[in-house]
Formats: sequence, structure tokens, C-alpha cells
Amino acid sequence: MQKVVIGMSGGVDSSVAAYLLKEQGYDVIGVTMQIWQDEATYVMEENGGCCGLSAVDDARRVANQLDIPYYVMNFKDSFKENVINYFIAEYLEGRTPNPCIACNRYVKWESLLKRSLDIGAEFIATGHYAQVVQLENGRFTLKKSKTSSKDQTYALYNLTQEQLSHTLMPVGAYTKEEIRELAAKIGLQVANKPDSQEICFIPDNDYGRFIKENSALENLEGNFVDLQGNIIGRHKGIMHYTIGQRKGLNLSMGRPVFVVEIRPETNEVVIGDNTDVFYHTLYADQINFMSIPELEGKMEVNAKIRYSHQGSKAVIERVDKDILKCVFEEPQRAITPGQAVVFYADDFVIGGGTIMGKML
Repeated sequence: MQKVVIGMSGGVDSSVAAYLLKEQGYDVIGVTMQIWQDEATYVMEENGGCCGLSAVDDARRVANQLDIPYYVMNFKDSFKENVINYFIAEYLEGRTPNPCIACNRYVKWESLLKRSLDIGAEFIATGHYAQVVQLENGRFTLKKSKTSSKDQTYALYNLTQEQLSHTLMPVGAYTKEEIRELAAKIGLQVANKPDSQEICFIPDNDYGRFIKENSALENLEGNFVDLQGNIIGRHKGIMHYTIGQRKGLNLSMGRPVFVVEIRPETNEVVIGDNTDVFYHTLYADQINFMSIPELEGKMEVNAKIRYSHQGSKAVIERVDKDILKCVFEEPQRAITPGQAVVFYADDFVIGGGTIMGKML
């Protein structure tokens, strides 16, 4: 019997995933990763946090009901180094990070997988809506889940071949509705538990407050400037803004205006019209390929520039050792440095990278 360690968040998806794996004949061990659990239980419950103290209670109850061993493992150091520190540094550099992608790659997979292999497990599993497949060329990649509205392949594009070869994602073949129905059918108390919302370590969603309290910088204010460099107001810190943002600027310009660029070197936020946030071309670094070992020449893809983006036709090509150029068929709104761009061929992930500051 093959042993699998499943990360249990206390939510319905990972709970049903554990049930499905047991039904498939695996020796299942439930684990909750203790990464950010210093908040009061009621705070995490109210904000739907996936990593709070209440998650441990819910996960333990599910494990008892499924009659599988359950443990809590401490990954706080890894989480602080790879997620929190990265999150703060990126915002202070004028980029908009995606902490869930970093957490997936370096905590939920790298750290958990190593510890799982150390205790004799052959696989780790999660409740993500994605499917791990092995292609004819021998490589592992991700296929979109059965339900496109819940598909999470975008946030998993940077998993390595080694990680994918030891990963199971059983709920990817189901819709969210089917998972909830299955949870109710087998009597899981979390069947109707709401999905987690916002970033788990900032339950009040106030990024600016969190960064200010956890960085050495004191005076974060700076100038709003227009595209010609004229000062048009004062901003409260670049971490409060992202490309394409309209709300919360508190500028009286007589027309709708938007964040066009963030300049950390001068602590300026550049303001322009909506047309100024559309671009045809982006550049990406920190590239990770899944379905192919390397990119040769040009390739037509469907490219997503954020989780909620439906994707758009584009052509990618390598322009440097670790830099890809992505040219869209139609201009895209609010291409944001720091976010991921993920490339697809039909329902399969080709790979992806991190959007750089250079757009055309």
C-alpha cells in the first residue's frame, strides 16, 4: 500500500481529497502545516483563513472521522522566509507579489514533500482543483480541473518535475458542487464550510498596515505624478497601489484616473488614463517549464496574467537565458510586475514566469 501525506486545511476540498485517496487504497496520513497561527481563533474563523487555529480543529475532526492518522507540522520558519519576507520585499520594490504561488512552491511542496519523503511517504496530496498528468514525452504537467471557475493551475505553474512526480490532486476531476455533495453524503461537518478568503497572514486584508508594521521604513509617503512627471498629489506608500488601480487614489482630476506605473527608486506612483494601462508585450523571468523541457523558437500559447484572467492568445520566445518575451494578439489591461504569467496549450500548462517591469 502506497503511503501519501495530504495537506489538510480544514476545508471541504482537502477533506474530501483525503476521503478519495483512502477509497483508492492509499495509506493516508493527514497533516496540517502550521505556518501562521498566532491570530486568535475567532479572527481566523471570521475571515475564512485557511491556516488558522480553527483549521487544525476542523482537520483533526475530519481525520478522526475518516480514521486516518493526523499530525500538525511546524513550517513557520519556511513560511516567514519564503512567503512573508518575499511579500514585503516585493511590495517595497513596487511590484505586486502573489504569496500563494510562493507558498505552494516553497512551503506546501518543497518543505512538506521533503518531510513526507523522510517519513517514508511516496506522495503528497492537496485539495487543489488541478490534475497531474504525465505526457508521452515523459514529463509531468498540470491539466485544468473539471470546473474552469475553480481551476487553480495558475497558482501551481512553478512546481518542479520532481515535485509533480510525487503529487496527487484527486479533486481536480470533480466540480466544486460535486465535492460538496460528496462531503455531505459521507457526513463531513465541513461540507458547507465557506472557502478561505484573502491572504491567510493578513486576515483584515490591510496590506499597507501589515507591511508598515513589519518593515524598517517609517516615512512611506511620496508623490503622485502624471506621465509628464508633474506632481499631482501625495500617496500614502507604494505598497497601497497596483497597476490599473482606480479606487482609493483620492485625486480630484475631473476624470477617472488609474495607476500606470510604480517607481520605487523615486517613491512615485504614476497616474494616467485607462488607455495607458494596456500593453501588447510583457517580459518574464524566473521561468519554469512543465510540459516541455525547453522553449525552442517561437510558440503560440494562451497566456494568463492573473488568476481571474481568462487568458489570451499570445506568442512567446526566449530573448535571454532566463527571460521570455510574450506578445499578445490583443493588448491586455493592467499587466502587473510581480504577478505570474502562465502559458497554456489547450487545458495543459506549458510553463510560466514572473512578470518583469518592462512592457510595450
